[in-house]
This record gives sequence, C-alpha cells and structure tokens, in this order.
Amino acid sequence: QVRLVESGGGLVQPGGSLRLSCAASASIFSMTRMAWYRQAPGKQRELVASVASDGSTNVSDSVKGRFTISRDNAKNTVYLQMNSLKPEDTALYKCYAYKYQELRRIDYWGQGTQVTVSS
Repeated sequence: QVRLVESGGGLVQPGGSLRLSCAASASIFSMTRMAWYRQAPGKQRELVASVASDGSTNVSDSVKGRFTISRDNAKNTVYLQMNSLKPEDTALYKCYAYKYQELRRIDYWGQGTQVTVSS
C-alpha cells in the first residue's frame, strides 16, 4: 500500500513562509494527480493545490500568488511552498493522491501536518 507522509508544518508569524513536504512510499510518477487539501476546525475541507504527473499545476484562488505546488519524482515527494502566510491559512494540511489502475481509481491520503499562522 502506498503511504503518504507529510512534514514541514509548524507555527509561523503572518507574512512568514513554510514549505510542506509529502513523501510517498512509492513512485509518484505513477500518480495521475497529487494535491494538498486543508481543513480548519469548523470549516469545510478545501482543495489548495494540485499537480499532475506531467507537472501541470492548479492552485486555489484563495492562495494563488502565495502558494506553489511542485513535485520531485526522483525523491517521490510533492511540495507546497507557502509564502505570505495569513492567519486564515491556519489548518491541518493533508496530502492526497490518486491513480488509475486496473480500471479503478485508487485514492491515498496522508495523516496531515498542522500549519498555524499567528502573531
């Protein structure tokens, strides 16, 4: 089974930066798409950004211009560079991936890493 392990979260002041990492136990090149979601208490889970196997990316309007998603296939890792952080970015960030295999879509979720933006 593919495991996704997030890291890089922590406490940061508004305007600061963090880089989240999602390390996979298997080749991420085989994944159709990988993504970062976030969820804060009392709020709905939100898609933050995603990256396809060809490197193409999509970023939510709420973080566009501040966050960048990328992947390093050699390291089986996807990153989320978070700049100009705001208090409203505070959430549990989870890594997600899916692929198609044997005519099925297979989903993978990490456990999450906490990001707290506060002065």
